[in-house]
Amino acid sequence: MIELAIITFILGYIAIAFEHKIQIDKASTALGIGVLCWLLYFYYNPSYANAETELLHHFGEISAILFFLLGAMTIVEVVDSHNGFKIVTETIHTKSKPKILILVTIATFFLSAILDNLTTSIVMTSLCAKLLRDKKDRLWFVSMVIIAANAGGAWSPLGDVTTTMLWIGGQITALNIIRSTFIPSLIVAAIPMFILLFKFRGQVIENISEKETPKYIPEGNLILIIGVSLLVFVPAFKTITHMPPFMGMLLALGTLWFASSIIHLRKLAEERYKYSVTHALRKIDTSSILFFLGILLAVSALESFGILSNLALFITNNIKNEYITGTLLGLLSALVDNVPLVAAAQGMFSMEMYPTDHVFWQFLALSTGSGGSTIIIGSAAGVAVMGIEKIDFFWYLKNISLLALIGFIAGLGVFILQQWLMYKF
Repeated sequence: MIELAIITFILGYIAIAFEHKIQIDKASTALGIGVLCWLLYFYYNPSYANAETELLHHFGEISAILFFLLGAMTIVEVVDSHNGFKIVTETIHTKSKPKILILVTIATFFLSAILDNLTTSIVMTSLCAKLLRDKKDRLWFVSMVIIAANAGGAWSPLGDVTTTMLWIGGQITALNIIRSTFIPSLIVAAIPMFILLFKFRGQVIENISEKETPKYIPEGNLILIIGVSLLVFVPAFKTITHMPPFMGMLLALGTLWFASSIIHLRKLAEERYKYSVTHALRKIDTSSILFFLGILLAVSALESFGILSNLALFITNNIKNEYITGTLLGLLSALVDNVPLVAAAQGMFSMEMYPTDHVFWQFLALSTGSGGSTIIIGSAAGVAVMGIEKIDFFWYLKNISLLALIGFIAGLGVFILQQWLMYKF
C-alpha cells in the first residue's frame, strides 16, 4: 500500500505539472490524489476508527490553513472592489520597472515577516495586478513576490509556519532567529531580484487607460485602512490569545463584513451588494483553494504512512553533517509540504541533542522556509499566487526555479559563513 501511495502521489504530481498539456484542471487532479492516498491509508490501517481519527486530525489542520487563505483572499478582494489599492499605486510615481521591482521585493520581504508569507503574497499579487497591465511582466513580478515572501517569512517567528512551529516548540527564540537568519534571508530574496533587474533594465510600464481605471470610491481609503489594519491584527491576535491564526483571520473578516455593511447602509441594495463581502466571496478563486486542499490531503496521507518521517530519518542517518541535512530537507520542502518535514525533524532530534537556539534549528528554519520557492507548488505562497495569476508549472520551472535556487544556495552559504565568523572571532 505504501508503494502504491507513493506512485499515486508521483503520478498526480506529474499530471499537475502537465496541466496545460493534458487539459485537466490541477484542482481535480489534486483532489483525486488526495482522496486516493487516504483511501489507500484506510486499507493499510487495520483499524478504520484509528484511520478516521488520523484523517480528521489532519483535516482539522488543513481546514485551518484553508479558512485562513479564504479570509485573506476575501479581505483583499473587498479592498480591491473599493479601489482601495489606488492610494498605494498613486504613491508609486516611478514608471521604471526595475524600481518597481525593488519596491515590490522590499515591501514583500518585510510585510511577510509582520503578517505571514501567505497573506503577504496575496496582497502583493493584487498590488502587482494594479501596477502592471502586461501579463508576461506580471508573471515575473509575482514570482519574485513568492521568493521574497518565503524569504521574509523564514527569519520571523510570525512569518512562516515552520519558523512559528520551531518557536512554539522551544527550539528557537524570537531574538536569536532574527539575529541569525535576517541577513541570509535577505540574500535569498536579493540575489534573484538583482538578476531580474538586468532583464527589465531601461523598461517602463505603460499608463493605465481611463477605461481600465476603476471609478473613485469615497470609502476606498477607509476600507483600505480597515482591511490592512485587520490583516496586521491577525499575528497580534495569535500572540496575545495563543489561538490559531485562522481564528484571528475569521474575526478580521467578520469585522470587515460588519464595517462595510455599516459604511454602505444608506445605499441602494444593488450598489450595497457590489461592495459587499458576499459579492467578494463569489469573486475569489475557489478552485485554487480546492487545489490547495487536495495537495495538503495527499501530503498528510504520506505523513500518516510514515513516508516523510522515514525519508527524513534516512537522510539524517546517512548524512552526519548538520548543514547538508538541513539543505536537503529545505530542497525536499519544495516537493512536499515543509510543515510535516519540520514536524518530523522536531520529533527525531531531541532538545538534549540540539538545545534551544542551536545552529541546526536556525539553519532548518531558514532552509525549509525559503526552499519551497524553487518549485511553485512547494509553498503556500506559491500555490496561492499560482491560483490567482494562473501561472503555468513549467513556466515557473523554466524561468524562476534556477533564480530561486541560486538565491537559496547563496543565503545558506551566507548563514554558514556568518556562523564561521562568529565562531572564529
